[in-house]
Amino acid sequence: MAEQILHGSNGVTTAEQGLRERVAQGIRRGRPRDLCSLDLALSPAGSWPSKTRHSTGTLAPWLPGQHSMDNFEKYSGSDSTIYHGDCLGALQDIADASVDLVFADPPYNIGKKFGAFKDCWPSDKDYAEWCYRWLDLCIRKLKPAGSLYVMTSTQAMPYLDLWLRERMTILSRIVWHYDSSGVQAKRYFGSLYEPILFCVKDAKAYTFNATDIEVEAKTGAVRKLIDYRKEVPTPYKTTKIPGNTWYIPRVRYRMPEYEDHPSQKPEALLERIIKASTNPNDLILDPFGGTFTTCRVAQKIGRRSIGIELQPDYVKVGLRRLGIASHFNGEELRALDKSYVRKNGKGIRGGAVDEKQTGLFDAQF
Repeated sequence: MAEQILHGSNGVTTAEQGLRERVAQGIRRGRPRDLCSLDLALSPAGSWPSKTRHSTGTLAPWLPGQHSMDNFEKYSGSDSTIYHGDCLGALQDIADASVDLVFADPPYNIGKKFGAFKDCWPSDKDYAEWCYRWLDLCIRKLKPAGSLYVMTSTQAMPYLDLWLRERMTILSRIVWHYDSSGVQAKRYFGSLYEPILFCVKDAKAYTFNATDIEVEAKTGAVRKLIDYRKEVPTPYKTTKIPGNTWYIPRVRYRMPEYEDHPSQKPEALLERIIKASTNPNDLILDPFGGTFTTCRVAQKIGRRSIGIELQPDYVKVGLRRLGIASHFNGEELRALDKSYVRKNGKGIRGGAVDEKQTGLFDAQF
């Protein structure tokens, strides 16, 4: 593996100039992979983040896009590492049996657009085969007592479920369900949930911190019922371990955690998963970083993380959210400038902010 270390400076080095020239060539040729060669500026902490350019050799690109797996960039902070590149290449740089938890939320093959990439494979079989490739790598990265949570569309999950049964123990099939802001369907029952598989390498040795994720048990906490079946009548417990049906609202525009991404997962969802299946200082891997919610939640609760992302716009989100850098390729990394002005202006003079709604999503779930 060829490896070149790049350190920032106030001037432009020969190596950096060469990278910029290759970026420009890549843009002209329409090759997204060359966009990985970008430079960082000082992090908020005032020190240069570690940046490494890797080449893993020539590998066949995955369907359906034109992205190559042979190059990626690596940016490191004190507790988080971001890989900018294709997961099939970046995963090869991570040591086997080094990760405590993998959370994988890949493109669902339903036609959504993620930056320059549209998640549309030629067939379900092609999509499943691609999933098997990165899943196989993820399983290798897990420690013997490691856990895997994987998400995908309802129609694709049976393929992954059957494949994973031969390689891991599936302990839970979780339904994450949520509300809808509009009409889902008119001629059939619309989808208001996404499936999650919880798998472990060893069914006799894995981490599960039940008390850390307990939720309110309405029988005891709200209804105040007494269990008269016991020799001494006893009130029901006020808390319980969640079942496999989780109601957690989707991320909405007015929520503080919102980023500009078509399928951002809520921090509350990741917090439950990470608290249940890791301990402080454990290492978490997210091969499809997106807005890097997994890494951000890990950081908040004292875990280490690795996130991989192909699209440069989302890498910028990760660098900012994790405090790794304040600039990317000369661009200042700033939080999304959200407007709270109603687009139609109805009921608000001069298009003023609707103050009644600004605090709707401040509650913690």
